[in-house]
Amino acid sequence: MNTTYVLVPGFWLGAWVWRAVADSLSERGHVVHAVDLCGMGERAHLASPETDLTTHIDDVVHLLEQHDLHDVVLVGHSYGALVTTGAADRAPERVARLVYIDSGPLPDGMAQADFEGPDARAADEDLVMTHGQGWKLPPPPWAVLAAEAPEVDDDAVAALVEGSQPQPWRTATRPVALTGAWERLPRTGVLCSFGLEQLRQMAPCTPMFAHMVDGDWAYVELPTWHWPMVSRRAELATVLESVSR
Repeated sequence: MNTTYVLVPGFWLGAWVWRAVADSLSERGHVVHAVDLCGMGERAHLASPETDLTTHIDDVVHLLEQHDLHDVVLVGHSYGALVTTGAADRAPERVARLVYIDSGPLPDGMAQADFEGPDARAADEDLVMTHGQGWKLPPPPWAVLAAEAPEVDDDAVAALVEGSQPQPWRTATRPVALTGAWERLPRTGVLCSFGLEQLRQMAPCTPMFAHMVDGDWAYVELPTWHWPMVSRRAELATVLESVSR
């Protein structure tokens, strides 16, 4: 059975980060749309201080409408999951399943910048002010992060460094606004940097994970670092193909 996938990246990254996964799915006969959100990837020149979460949700909804896509497996990684949840909330009739890669849906009214708490938000805001012209969050030190992931080689790190763009900060500070329409859709969590048991332990005190222990959820564990489309590309493609069945 052929499936249509829409792949949305997280902070700092563009459609290019999905290339190996997208190619693998395409070779198996599926239709794949990897998204460059406004201001990111090949659309980096469109970034502005006004680019926010709603801008990125609009990007995905417009793609669904312009290509007249239906029965879509809508895949969001990290921050991209906020975008896919928002798009599915606005166009649930076009989505067959939501897939959350090492992420989950935030509750209505919460912003990405608040997920890790006030200290982390303050540290990011300092980076925005000192190194991001007051409106952009610089990419992280990829080599430092990759040191904890032995399956990520130097070429992969170089690609991350070259392909990353500063993230418009308003995408992190704009609160999620949801009607609840997305909650009627089946959902799969692909758990990479945390497992199912850890998720269940965190759910009572972590808003993102509180949404992931009730409702129509399935789970796949793919142990690796936070970016499996870099570290375990072939396995991730197989997982995504499996969730469409």
